[in-house]
Amino acid sequence: MTPASPPPAMDRLRITRARIAVSLLFLTNGAIFSNLLPRLPEIKDMYDLSNALYGFALIAFPIGGVVAGPLPAPILRRFGTARVAVVGSILLATAVFVAGSVPLVAVFWIGLFVAGMLDALVDTAQNAQGLRVQRLAGTSIINSMHALWSVGAVIGGLMGTAAAAMNLPLPWHFLISGVIFAAVAAFAMRWAVPDDHAEHAATQAENAPLDTAGIPKLPRSAGVAALALLPIAVVAMSGVLVEDVGSNWSAVYLRDALGAPVGMVGLGYVSLVGAQFVGRLLGDRLIDALGAVLVTRIGGVLIFVGLGAVALAPTPWVALAGFALAGFGCATMVPNAYAAADRAPGLKPGTGLTLVSWCMRIVFVLSPPLIGLFADAAGLRTALFVFPLMGLFAFLFAGALRVRARR
Repeated sequence: MTPASPPPAMDRLRITRARIAVSLLFLTNGAIFSNLLPRLPEIKDMYDLSNALYGFALIAFPIGGVVAGPLPAPILRRFGTARVAVVGSILLATAVFVAGSVPLVAVFWIGLFVAGMLDALVDTAQNAQGLRVQRLAGTSIINSMHALWSVGAVIGGLMGTAAAAMNLPLPWHFLISGVIFAAVAAFAMRWAVPDDHAEHAATQAENAPLDTAGIPKLPRSAGVAALALLPIAVVAMSGVLVEDVGSNWSAVYLRDALGAPVGMVGLGYVSLVGAQFVGRLLGDRLIDALGAVLVTRIGGVLIFVGLGAVALAPTPWVALAGFALAGFGCATMVPNAYAAADRAPGLKPGTGLTLVSWCMRIVFVLSPPLIGLFADAAGLRTALFVFPLMGLFAFLFAGALRVRARR
């Protein structure tokens, strides 16, 4: 892609506002669900769940995402990325409120299932909107947008930790947080930019592989194009499984295995996404300087070391340091996988993002129950030794980003 010429003043203002709008959407998405995570140990105790049953309860969220997997692409083309992201965020806040406020395990499961469906829509929509703004800006900004997701996750995690420490009733907690972040999402709508599918098609053609005559060479079928996304999806899945151990297991691990006090159990997730925020804030510059492949391989090493330290930690503080190291390592993996998938030739707008997001959510379905069963059989600490392997997978498959993710 050739660098875009500097936009005129009016366009610069429009792009700045659009960047603020999509950043707020990422922040909102990170904050809404993260409010629930520090309170999961309370919910686990409330329903008297074993580790295995707790893991099976948690898969309602990713199952919802898998069921919604085919939906984002046609919905985005019909209603637009900004509208889907905003309305979906408001409905997501409502689903989290229902899941955390009604003291019935069936309602908790259904609420998480619906939240997972909505999150799949919102995630794809906000990334498509963010990549649209990136094309208008003519420079890499997608990692900084994902950094705002991490900011939102930190805010949500701290809100949940504070609410737990104050023994704030679950319904009041999720009502307050839901109203706040639904309002932020609604505000973002006024500055979002409309989609331009013609521009997307031109970007695809520009990034398509060239044959010896310089003519864009597309895969023979959409099926072949979709299969070509699998290595990119492995990189994305490696990154999100690091987030998975932080969101689903860090609070339980800190409390049950390491004896952390109530006011500290939410800090494992906060530590991970806080370091992830720093990594995403620096991510665009690092990728411009070193390239997506090298940055991803370095991240894979950090994940392996960090999550290995978590599994071996003798004290909560060592585990927090390990979570932070892993969070920094996974920071750029999902944004760069999404950027590569969005530019994949031979697919309709939104399809590459949808397929990669769907693969990630399938892994989310498998992870919690398998880790829960393993934890009941051998202990949670032993079960967590699976997660350092995500760093190894990221290291091995980073080369998939070489062609499509280069700038």
